[in-house]
Amino acid sequence: MVGAAIVLAVAPSVLAQSDRPSVLLAEVSGVITPVIADHLREAVELGERDHDAVLVTLDTPGGLETSMREIVQSFLNARVPVIVWVTPAGAQAASAGAVIALAAHVAAMSPGTSIGAATPVALQGGEVGDKVINNAAAYVAAIAEERGRDREFARDIVTEGRSEPASRALRIGAVDLLVADRQSLLDQLDEREVSLIDGDKVVLRTDGANVVGYDLGFVKGVRQRLADPNLAFLFMSLGTLAIVYELSNPGIGFGGIVGVILVVLGFFALSVLPVNFVGIALLILAAALFIAELFVPGVGVLAGGGAVSLVLSGLFLVRGPVSVDLFVILPTAAVLMGAVIVAGRLVWKARRAHSATGAGQLEGRVAEVRHADGTRARVFLEGAWWTVKGESSLHEGERVRVKAIDGLELLVDREDEGG
Repeated sequence: MVGAAIVLAVAPSVLAQSDRPSVLLAEVSGVITPVIADHLREAVELGERDHDAVLVTLDTPGGLETSMREIVQSFLNARVPVIVWVTPAGAQAASAGAVIALAAHVAAMSPGTSIGAATPVALQGGEVGDKVINNAAAYVAAIAEERGRDREFARDIVTEGRSEPASRALRIGAVDLLVADRQSLLDQLDEREVSLIDGDKVVLRTDGANVVGYDLGFVKGVRQRLADPNLAFLFMSLGTLAIVYELSNPGIGFGGIVGVILVVLGFFALSVLPVNFVGIALLILAAALFIAELFVPGVGVLAGGGAVSLVLSGLFLVRGPVSVDLFVILPTAAVLMGAVIVAGRLVWKARRAHSATGAGQLEGRVAEVRHADGTRARVFLEGAWWTVKGESSLHEGERVRVKAIDGLELLVDREDEGG
């Protein structure tokens, strides 16, 4: 009896919960990349199965055209209403973001936001031809026409780089709603009719809707975070520096491993960004000049050339709505130039000492023990790391004197024992 009473008491609330409309919420902030394209495609697929609508909050300076087209195609073919809301105040739907907003079944904006400026950018530099501009304009105009929005505005954001604030975008019919908060958006969406790709008319039911968040998740979040031109530039630059130091003092391995990892991360970041191949070529040239400084150390001419090439690489590396910040480029280039000059001096000193003295002349030299393991240890002597062997256990930090050389090992005594 008690169990039956509990079921009867709970059943109405469960039924009420199941009767509530459900809206899937996907938040997009930052550059439009393949990661975002996959995320929104998955959101649409999930919305088609389990939800009454998909709400995308948008704040982006733009991004890759290929990723934008994937998102637009997903929205245009969606069998669930897709609402794009440019928010919060101060947000923008620029470049690719403007086209994505136009492709939604319902486009909304918060006060203090803007939309537009979708002129194509050439990835290899130079001006974009009229053929490309006209094709892009026709593409965006077709999207606007499909959604019943202002075609002139759609063409102008491509051909003229036009951008409008939220209030004017609403007046000219570029967007459908101007709302300050999510509850107001849901209230105004309720009972609004939209047409899906198959011609079906759907009436939105958003009054009291249950909003379910759909996040990027850890893996996609990390991938999206790496899609930052500043991080890409830093990874490539610091990775090159680590490799340079590994070449200046080979045999340890740690610097080389770290350097390769950073370079790989840098290339991954660049793979989801609109890369200018001139910038890549300058980056490779900078790395080559930095490495050459190790083999021809002098007054730092090669390192200076590498720094200049690195600065130019940062300026040309990424084109479009995103770029490497000058306040990242200049300090990074200065640090790398200084570090490479120091590495070149160390290599030069080690080579000079080797040619002047030879391995046999190390006898009598004193060094400090590092990484001791019983009777064997490592010491840094005359610009290189050596394995040393003592007659008794060696301890890290104590000083030893070379008494002889046995192949690639130095035979040592403690400094006080050696006299």
